[in-house]
Amino acid sequence: MGPTKGVTVAEAPRVLVIIASTRQERRGEPIARWFTEYARTRSDVSVELADLALLDLPPLRESTPPMHADSRDAGAADWSRMVAEADAFVVVCGEYNHGYPAPLKNAFDHLFSEWARKPVGFVSYGGAAGGVRAVEQLRQVAVELDMVPVRRQVAIHRVWAAFGADGQLSDPPREDASLLLDDVVWWADTLRGARAAA
Repeated sequence: MGPTKGVTVAEAPRVLVIIASTRQERRGEPIARWFTEYARTRSDVSVELADLALLDLPPLRESTPPMHADSRDAGAADWSRMVAEADAFVVVCGEYNHGYPAPLKNAFDHLFSEWARKPVGFVSYGGAAGGVRAVEQLRQVAVELDMVPVRRQVAIHRVWAAFGADGQLSDPPREDASLLLDDVVWWADTLRGARAAA
């Protein structure tokens, strides 16, 4: 599955890359920034970066998310807009105690229809497992939110040793990232057309 042919930047699907961790000294931020810059070298995708640490997104206290953006607080309304405008998502997520970070679940649960019928891919990092256990849980959440998790994944193992003295990835997984983006772009184009037809 290769990149979509004949797509201009204006027509390219919009992919929102989400930094899931809000912890200090997190590894997710430089990983997400590398992935975003790598994705921007392609002509078949338009990429925006969303950092949950910078969003004013309170804990969800209602039994269900508000149906209308104007009934949400400012942080949640901004989040709703960002997600609604995207055609696809790539979540950059660390594994903590065999799971994913709580702020990510809160960000998922704040919305519903904005996620629906859009693909999601995962870039994970952690210890020996590279975050794959967290992603297995996230796939179940994504399906319940009516998203389409793509099969391919980028997993960065032993993340503490993956960075050089300059704070950048020593051996960026470009091939895995390319394959993940191929899947995300294909599904984004396909599902965008299906949503428009519906």
